[in-house]
Amino acid sequence: MNSIPSFNSYIERSIIKNWHLDALTDYKGATLQYHDVARKIEKLHILFENSDVKKGDKIAVCGRNSSQWAVAFLAIITYGAIVVPIQNEFKPEQIHNIVNHSESKLLFVGDVVATQITPDEMPTLEGIIYLPDNSLVISRSEKLTYAREHLNAMFGHKYPKYFRPEHVKYHVDDPEELAMINYTSGTTGFSKGVMLPYRALWGNLDYLMDTVSPKIGKNCNILSTLPMAHMYGLMTEFIYNMAMGNHIFFLTRLPSPTLISEALAEIKPDIIFAVPLVVDKIVRKEVFPHIQTNRARLLMNMPVINKRIKEKVREFVLRKFGERPYEVVVGGAPLNKEIENFFISIGFPIAMGYGTTETAPLITFAHQDNYVAGSCGVAVKHMEVKVLSDDPENVAGELVCRGINVMKGYYKNQEATDAVIDEDGWFHTGDLATMDSDGHFFVRGRSKNMLLGPNGQNIYPEEIEDKLNSMAMVNESIVLQKDDKLVALVHPEMEESQDLGFSDEDLANIMEQNRKELNMQMPSFAQISRIQLHDTEFEKTAKKSIKRYLYQDVI
Repeated sequence: MNSIPSFNSYIERSIIKNWHLDALTDYKGATLQYHDVARKIEKLHILFENSDVKKGDKIAVCGRNSSQWAVAFLAIITYGAIVVPIQNEFKPEQIHNIVNHSESKLLFVGDVVATQITPDEMPTLEGIIYLPDNSLVISRSEKLTYAREHLNAMFGHKYPKYFRPEHVKYHVDDPEELAMINYTSGTTGFSKGVMLPYRALWGNLDYLMDTVSPKIGKNCNILSTLPMAHMYGLMTEFIYNMAMGNHIFFLTRLPSPTLISEALAEIKPDIIFAVPLVVDKIVRKEVFPHIQTNRARLLMNMPVINKRIKEKVREFVLRKFGERPYEVVVGGAPLNKEIENFFISIGFPIAMGYGTTETAPLITFAHQDNYVAGSCGVAVKHMEVKVLSDDPENVAGELVCRGINVMKGYYKNQEATDAVIDEDGWFHTGDLATMDSDGHFFVRGRSKNMLLGPNGQNIYPEEIEDKLNSMAMVNESIVLQKDDKLVALVHPEMEESQDLGFSDEDLANIMEQNRKELNMQMPSFAQISRIQLHDTEFEKTAKKSIKRYLYQDVI
């Protein structure tokens, strides 16, 4: 591990090198340059130091994506404290539990979270800091209160002749040192604290710098839409781009497809990281209505002009994603087959990554030049990946991996750690996959989601849902099992249904037609017995995975 450099040295070098360049912008708001970020980090370091925060203490951050969230994260990790990012969508009780379980000393909160939490439910906290202006929501420490009241004076006393690049000196971390505890959303309803050492952050950063940077260059624009408290967004949209000296724009609001489309057109990012749900919504609402006309289909199927038409379509789709992204990276879940096939047919620059919180997050990746339909890529640098199957090309087995990206374990939960990391260091993902002869992996579904057919056949509900989600009036779906029969719970396209004046009976008839068409594509043991409508959107995790465990009793 001695060959692994300090992770914080990358942040330090980037800030010094890009001192007068734009760093962080709140969309439709203020911009911080790298020297502004450095100054704010230093002020928080002074606050920590004078409040008796020691290296290795835990500090939690909970709020919407923003430049202030980013500064707090950087200040904590470059000080040598352990950062505990908390998803701001979590319920107050979950936030209280995470703060208490992690033994956090301080908590940074955004404007919405500040009004929802109850400080008395977190008795060991010494202070709660308001992210927008770093004021104290509550202080149980005289030293913290004094340091905050006199922070500007302390900063001026330490740097009487301005704060300059040579003053930027950050904590020199050890590879095995704990950098972060990231609590999973836990689709089984139980959240675990993933202990990520600095080596795991460096392993991901090194891979991205090695494979992405040569393709997109420097001083790029990046739009941050993924939740920063989730490892996918934190690593790809924030940490990597901060280390590269790029300009990061934060939406600061709930990232609806309409808002994302507007921001993409204005910011024109050089690379996009997204979850399939967002890509799907943009394509279905902004692209398909324009190209799925009878005339467009006719032209695309005429060999003489097919190539020219597809080039035009590709340019049109690129404009919907900001005109100039080198590629659109999809992660967090598989891309819908209809959307994927469309992208491939027009030569759209699509890339795919796969990972987990426990690997900070990358396990496999495929850029556009190595993209294989249906695959989540090949093993990334620093990682070994394999499928536990005697015939991995044809028979799915559990995908396991080991390498420097893998966590140290779950905080204060050795039993859960031992259940996923075996004695040889292999991390068991819980995902079922196959692998082709070229090393491309194909995730079939979660092992805990897999259903058994009447004769013991393996049924992967995600594969059925993928087909169903492309059918008429289907917004999203879950396939569940009841009394040995498969039932599809469907949330329909409510807005479109209302616009077309469909009655409940009309929707039921459309779903029955969908069921018949779907069953024609499925083997006999994976046939859907009925489709049940669900009025509201399904509750989801931060990476937009449906919380299946909430719906088993609905059917």
